Amino acid sequence: MARQATACFRLCSGETWRAPWPMYAALRDADPAHHVEDGDYWVLSRYADVQAAVLDTTRYSSAGGLTVSYGERAAAGLEAVAPLVMMDPPDHTEFRALIGRGYTPRRVAEIEPQVRQFVDARLDAIAERGECDIVADLFRPVPSFVVASYLGVPEADRARFDGWTRGIVEANAASTPTRAADTAAELFGYFTTLIQRRRAEPADDTISDLVRLMDGDAAGALRILGFAFTMIAGGNDTVTGLLSGAAELLTTHPGQRRLLLSRPDLLPAAIEELLRLTSPVQCLARTLARDTDIHGHGIRSGRKVLLLYGSANRDPRVFGPGADEFDVLRGSRGGGHHLAFAIGPHHCLGAAAARLQARVVLQQLLARFPGFAVDAAAGTFALGHYTRRYATLPFTIRPGTG
Repeated sequence: MARQATACFRLCSGETWRAPWPMYAALRDADPAHHVEDGDYWVLSRYADVQAAVLDTTRYSSAGGLTVSYGERAAAGLEAVAPLVMMDPPDHTEFRALIGRGYTPRRVAEIEPQVRQFVDARLDAIAERGECDIVADLFRPVPSFVVASYLGVPEADRARFDGWTRGIVEANAASTPTRAADTAAELFGYFTTLIQRRRAEPADDTISDLVRLMDGDAAGALRILGFAFTMIAGGNDTVTGLLSGAAELLTTHPGQRRLLLSRPDLLPAAIEELLRLTSPVQCLARTLARDTDIHGHGIRSGRKVLLLYGSANRDPRVFGPGADEFDVLRGSRGGGHHLAFAIGPHHCLGAAAARLQARVVLQQLLARFPGFAVDAAAGTFALGHYTRRYATLPFTIRPGTG
């Protein structure tokens, strides 16, 4: 009982996302397999435990949903539609192989000119004003542009993405479960129409690819809808979280920023370090498929287990005593690999696209506004228990290099 008194877990949302790190450290040190009585789920916080759980898809199932709520798929209107992230092998393996054709390094590289043009146009507008909310003006529009381009959504309809993302991601935190179901129904209605359009008018996008590959029956159409749901729910706010967290770290660590300005070749390594520290997807749940013993606790089959990626990525057992510090050169000294995109069968399909967006945005920001600053204290965090991202973040162009 003494251990339980020194470590306590609460789902974060909004302002409580500002600094969950002390809570994570207490869990890692005092209670690495922590039981939350209100909700009856378990929390794993150490790197080794989270890594093992992600890799063991036979024991830790995604099919029951990725939140700590039991019956979440029914509540969200996802009983018939199985998003990719809520599948287990072998179904997951088969479907991922089909859609993975659209996310090859070559296909991702092909969109870089359009992404760079989009970012530059946004930065031109910011330069004229000198200050802005960088989330609204850049960090949210960029991933929406990329996801919409992949899916083949016409430009006139892309403004709907933000509402869909918020409806899905924030519903659980706001205690409005019907909002997620209503949002999913609207999203599925839209993409059902888009699928019909792509049958008649194929284009160079992922929806058209999937229609050609698997739209022969109702099951195929449902899988396409599930894929669209995954892209909207997971492809927008995660990149926003990475970019907004990166802007904060580059502002508060001017020495690291100067190192990047003098050594642009370090940017890919810096992005990996930023992914580790920001961990946009802070946590996701699995459902135990069999009775399991973890750190002396016997956990019954059917119980939810929350995997704290954000805690694992700051575990000093793997990343050393300076695990909470931003160090662009960390990767060159070896050590563990971050879990920001997970690993194994559920490694994020859009990881290459996310890295591309981060590289283009940070390259252009540092080149054009080397002395930029964000006011993290005045920024606000978005609602949602699983993704950490700024909802607003004041940005100012300043001379110099920070």
